[in-house]
Amino acid sequence: MKKTLATVLAVALTAVLSACGGTGAASAGGKTVTVYTVDGLEDWYTARFAEFEQQTGITVQAVTAGSGEVASRVEKEKANTQADVLVTLPPFIQRVTGLLQPYTPRGADQVSEKDSQGRYFAMMDNYLSFIRNPQATAKTWDDLLDPKLKGKVQYSTPGEAGDGTAVLLQLQHALGDQGALDYLGKLEANNAGPSSSTGKLQPKVAKGELLVANGDVQMNLAEIAKSGGFDVFFPADAQGKRSTFALPYYAGLVANAPHADDAKKLLDFLFSPEVQAKAADAYGIPARVDVTATGANAAKIKAALDGVEIWHPDWTAVLAELDADLAAYKKAVGR
Repeated sequence: MKKTLATVLAVALTAVLSACGGTGAASAGGKTVTVYTVDGLEDWYTARFAEFEQQTGITVQAVTAGSGEVASRVEKEKANTQADVLVTLPPFIQRVTGLLQPYTPRGADQVSEKDSQGRYFAMMDNYLSFIRNPQATAKTWDDLLDPKLKGKVQYSTPGEAGDGTAVLLQLQHALGDQGALDYLGKLEANNAGPSSSTGKLQPKVAKGELLVANGDVQMNLAEIAKSGGFDVFFPADAQGKRSTFALPYYAGLVANAPHADDAKKLLDFLFSPEVQAKAADAYGIPARVDVTATGANAAKIKAALDGVEIWHPDWTAVLAELDADLAAYKKAVGR
């Protein structure tokens, strides 16, 4: 994310914090852990954090916002740390590794997607996806350029939302760097406008205010199970190939966390086999390789990804080019 966004994002998250009644450091009383987290896991957190409190007596306060927003808040507060745990998507977790302290939760040695220095670990696996209203017949990238979809397509903004940044990366993979910019410039004719939150697009698609939007498999399948209104798809390229890549929910211990000891207990809990096995409750995939999701939800995840090629970004390279890519993106779409 470009540094010029930091102030705007911090202001946005301040409103979220105010709505939550302040930060953990201010309200902890020694037994509260504050988690800054990307959106999408709210219901799952409610159940898991209640279990954690019952086991330990430690309450958890979750501050939820976009991937870039929570990372920016940790950066802004580095001289007066408020968060204990950060959960966000790539490449934002990689951007703030210097503000995380090494800690390997019990069981996290079974996680393959992790920082080599032990500063963050994949807590739950997930994948980029798109959603469409039943009225929409879009199946390919080219379909989204149809003039009939004017004002009916929206994707979360690259650089602000992890899923939005993923859209840019997916298009670079499918069309090449310049091809992605050219495509997004054309798509702007149908785009309903910027959005800092991917989750807010789901109800709009369900109501028909939008016909197509971006999302991720975990969040989308969870919402379909709750209220329906749309289905998941992966736009095909000119050769008919559908592809996507993993967008794990990464978790790490914030450096100088006000409640580090209790935060470590929470991370141990989240990486325990019992909790990992419940990832499918939220339509997520366990990050631990020794834990396998089973049941109807796991089957739905497998069905959604059937026939979709999975590729793997080099997140170090993505982060190195991110500022330049975002500047080029803004120029391409005229912002």
